Amino acid sequence: MSSSPYVVEITDNNYQEAVIETSRRVPVLVDFWASWCQPCQMLMPILARLAEDYQGKFILAKINTEEQQALAAQFGIRSIPTVKLFRNGEPVDEFAGALPEAEIRKFLDKHIPRESDALVDQARQLLQQGDAQGARNLLEQAKATDPSNSNIDLALAQSLATIGDTAKAGEILQGLPADMRSKPEVQTLQARLFFETLLADAPSEDELKQRLDSDENDTQALYLLAAHQAAGQHYEQAMELLLQLMKKDRSYGDDDARKALLKLFDLLGDDPLVPRYRSKMMSLIY
Repeated sequence: MSSSPYVVEITDNNYQEAVIETSRRVPVLVDFWASWCQPCQMLMPILARLAEDYQGKFILAKINTEEQQALAAQFGIRSIPTVKLFRNGEPVDEFAGALPEAEIRKFLDKHIPRESDALVDQARQLLQQGDAQGARNLLEQAKATDPSNSNIDLALAQSLATIGDTAKAGEILQGLPADMRSKPEVQTLQARLFFETLLADAPSEDELKQRLDSDENDTQALYLLAAHQAAGQHYEQAMELLLQLMKKDRSYGDDDARKALLKLFDLLGDDPLVPRYRSKMMSLIY
């Protein structure tokens, strides 16, 4: 029996309190193991050391599958070691096998709140209040204390985009870990930066409208006017203009109208406009 306050042996009697209820307050890492399992014996000291290193930021719960067969069966454990992480009473992630310590740290860090995350929350509040420069300053302080926290990078990119430093914001997004680049908020910001970058040296909206009044087949003016509409959050108007461009010149640029529509779909996420205009776009392609 471990003497550590961060490690607990689990039985039927204490499972509900030690795993389910505790996980509502702090992440609980449940290690399913057996005495005959050599990889289990390799993994156990690593997990115990991490529990001490993290000083209560997670609790290590050990389930001996030989003695607690009902609990092992409840979770369908077919091979060991299997490690499940519980949050708010539910298993939310897992890994199998004796992973290296560095990989287990990465696994834990996805789920364990960090001190710098509080600064990220403060910075997001400043962004909502319109103080993008204040948010940037706070995030740069956070980055200095916790350079490996990707949440800081995303919030910093958002503040830089708001300030107008789209190049630096885009550079930060490109440097995010692959699993984070697929998050909806990252794709939304990338789409926003796409249109803002297009407009960096573009004529004004009024000038583009005058060009189209003079020549309705001015495809560049049509494309940039759509970018203006997107940047101004007039998304339906932007999509209508891009569809017009596809009708007039399907091969404009490097299939630029279709690519811009896809960026708008990323930007809008679950908005009901997306399936409607995706259908219209597909009808022009096929």
